[in-house]
Amino acid sequence: MEKLCCFNAAYSQLTGARAAACGSGKGRQGPIKYGFSLVKGKANHPMEDFHVAKFVHTKGREVGLFAIYDGHLGDTVPAYLQKNLFSNILKEEEFWTDPSRSITKAYEKTDQAILTHNPDLGRGGSTAVTAILVNGRTLWVANVGDSRGVLSKKGIARQMTTDHEPSTERGSIENRGGFVSNMPGDVPRVNGQLAVSRAFGDKSLKSHLSSVPDIQHADIDPETDILILASDGLWKVMSNQEAVDIARKIKDPQRAAKQLTVEALERDSKDDISCVVVRFKG
Repeated sequence: MEKLCCFNAAYSQLTGARAAACGSGKGRQGPIKYGFSLVKGKANHPMEDFHVAKFVHTKGREVGLFAIYDGHLGDTVPAYLQKNLFSNILKEEEFWTDPSRSITKAYEKTDQAILTHNPDLGRGGSTAVTAILVNGRTLWVANVGDSRGVLSKKGIARQMTTDHEPSTERGSIENRGGFVSNMPGDVPRVNGQLAVSRAFGDKSLKSHLSSVPDIQHADIDPETDILILASDGLWKVMSNQEAVDIARKIKDPQRAAKQLTVEALERDSKDDISCVVVRFKG
């Protein structure tokens, strides 16, 4: 299956389609490795999930950058985030002294840039979950929307993000002049349209939406096993602990990420399914 995934990724690059992608890598400091797997869902539109998984070196530090961007109504906004969000975060002068404030500022500045580029970027939007790992020791996870980050310590899953759902943020949406629909057989939606209450882009709904991220911090210690970032195509059919249990059994993080996407498909997830797995020890 891993060979097929990589074949599909290569074929996608040649044809311009984005049906599947996979890959892996590691940092220079310690045993930290990462892998990712993205699979197009059954919906009749192009793949709208994008990812980042890499290590960079800046200001004398090794920085791991990991993200999942889950687009809707097109792929231009998540593609923009893939190219620009992390660079905007690291450009913030206060990042090394106040990471949380800098991440929030960069999220909001990036959203404003997306809205300014409209209509170049279309009418769509994107969720985001981002993780920044500094020198293999300090982790900052942020999100808007329902893409999720889960950290495992000694095999116990800890959700590092907040699912921004219209039903839980109804008050703030209504205070902004919007409403939350709750039609039978459907999920709650902002103004009957969007199933998340925070997102990048979505210019037509932006007066009712927020792009302010929730942010959590963790120190990476010897008990820390893995970090999983994934789009809601995974989390709709799998609990945090189930995902951790599956990933921890597989030492190769790329194979672990692929197994999570395969399992989600077998559970009949119909959305695009995208996953990054970071393994902190061998």
